[in-house]
Amino acid sequence: MHKIERLAKTHDRDAFDCGSEPLNLFLRQTARQHAERGISRTFVLVDEASTAPIPIVGYFSLNLCQIKSETLTPAEARKLPRDVAGVRLGRLAMAKAHQRQGLGRALLVAAMGKFLEIYQTAGGIGLFVDAKDQDAKRYYEQFGFLPMPSNELELFLPVKTIQDALHEHSC
Repeated sequence: MHKIERLAKTHDRDAFDCGSEPLNLFLRQTARQHAERGISRTFVLVDEASTAPIPIVGYFSLNLCQIKSETLTPAEARKLPRDVAGVRLGRLAMAKAHQRQGLGRALLVAAMGKFLEIYQTAGGIGLFVDAKDQDAKRYYEQFGFLPMPSNELELFLPVKTIQDALHEHSC
């Protein structure tokens, strides 16, 4: 069984390998520093039975963001003030040994859940992500992410879509 935890010193960051060196380096060298400075928070997927140092199966990071509403689709933008808040899914990665097992979906659902926690406390219009390439873009689009008109690799998942998806996931 797996569980999501906030990144801590007990997690084995050095052994993590998702096949993407920038994502590996972020986890190894930057994630904890960002957490200590309040820049972002990183959450890890681990096996419940693991003991320290706990191997990391996958991870995602979140940070707050502010965008100009005119960067959204005209239908979304006309309902909003000029500057709007959201949450950015900064990184999402799965260890190579655990890829293609549906665990990335579990990480994304957990990120949506964390977004809703933030939304309930402070608001926000949705979850944003910068897809690294067209394959990543297609991956996110299958969960309802919409490309931004100004940059097709910048994607947006509206709060209503997140609420509906999590309601469906919990049923």
